[in-house]
Amino acid sequence: MAGLTSSTIGRKYAMALSAMFLLIFLVMHLSVNLLSVFGQDAYNNASQFMGYNPLIQFVMQPVLMFAVIFHFVMGFVLEIKNKKARPIGYDTNNGAANSTWMSRNMLISGAVILAFIFLHMYDFWFHEMNYKYVDGLPIEESRFWGDLHGKFADVWRVALYVISFVLLGLHLAHGFQSSFQSVGARHPKYTPVVRAIGNWYSILIPLGFIFIAIFHFVTQ
Repeated sequence: MAGLTSSTIGRKYAMALSAMFLLIFLVMHLSVNLLSVFGQDAYNNASQFMGYNPLIQFVMQPVLMFAVIFHFVMGFVLEIKNKKARPIGYDTNNGAANSTWMSRNMLISGAVILAFIFLHMYDFWFHEMNYKYVDGLPIEESRFWGDLHGKFADVWRVALYVISFVLLGLHLAHGFQSSFQSVGARHPKYTPVVRAIGNWYSILIPLGFIFIAIFHFVTQ
C-alpha cells in the first residue's frame, strides 16, 4: 500500500479503486433500503441478515469503513499536492471553459458528503452499535423498519438528506468516469459508454435514496 501511494499516479490509481468499491456499495445499500418501500417484512429480514451476519459485520463492514476513510483522505492529499505543484494560477486560465464546476470543486462536495456520512452514522450505525453491543439487547427482527421510518419524521432531516444526495449525484457525475480513466480504462470506443453509464448512475442512485427519504416522510 505504501508503494502504491508513494507517487501521484499511484495515489490516483488507489483512489480510483476505492471509488469503484464505494460505487458497488451504493448499489447494494440502495437495493436494501428500497425494500423498505415495498414491505416491512422484506426490509426487516434483509436488515437482520446484514446486521447480524458475522462476515458482513466483522469483515465487510471494516473494509467499507477503511475504503470510505481512505478515499476521502486520498482526495484531500491529491488536492493539496495539486495546489503545491502549481501555487500560482495562470493569469489567462479560464477554469469554466476547460472543466466543469464539479470537477474543480470535488473537494468541497466531498467534504459535504463526508459530513453527511457522519450524520448518517449517527442516525443509524451508532444507534445499532449501542443496541447490540452497549445495551446488549436481544435480536428483534421487527425493529429495523420502524427505526428507519421514524428517522424521516422531521422535515429538516429529510431536507438535509435530499441536499446531500443532490451533491452526491454531482460528485458521482465526475467521479464515476474519472475513476475509470485513472485505472487506464479509456478508449474512443468504450469511453462514451462509460460516460453514459456514469451519467445514469449519478442520477438514479441519488434519486433512489431521495425517493426513500420522501416516501417515509409522507407516509408518517
